[in-house]
Amino acid sequence: MHKVYLLLGSNLGDRNKNIELAISELKDCGVIISKMSSLYNTKPWGYTEQPDFLNQAIECLTILEPLKLLREIKKIEKNLGRTDTIKYGPRIIDIDIIFYNDLILKSKELIIPHPLMHERYFVLKPLSEIAPDFVHPEIGLTVQKLLEKL
Repeated sequence: MHKVYLLLGSNLGDRNKNIELAISELKDCGVIISKMSSLYNTKPWGYTEQPDFLNQAIECLTILEPLKLLREIKKIEKNLGRTDTIKYGPRIIDIDIIFYNDLILKSKELIIPHPLMHERYFVLKPLSEIAPDFVHPEIGLTVQKLLEKL
């Protein structure tokens, strides 16, 4: 089993329900949820002319390899009604792979750890609640230290 940290976000429709449905669908594809952060209302990042997001970090266990997990996540997002919009634009659901064990992966389809996670409060705050001592495999700092540096 692989330990994976995901970040879920929603800023359209019933944000709570969207995150609940995403978690349910993750469970349906064999992902075991081991920890969940609180829900955080956060300002949008990148493109700011949109509603606030609701974000939640989850720790999960899976047998899915990284690209297979990504494909399942993309299916879930589509099932819940996500459509392509502008970069960093509004969305019904967004699920990002933040960490996958201590793997460093750089491919056309997927980069792990998430390349911008250390610059984003909306990632680090919920993640620090469930994994404050997890060390970023490239930067060498804990999630808590990364949050403090923002």
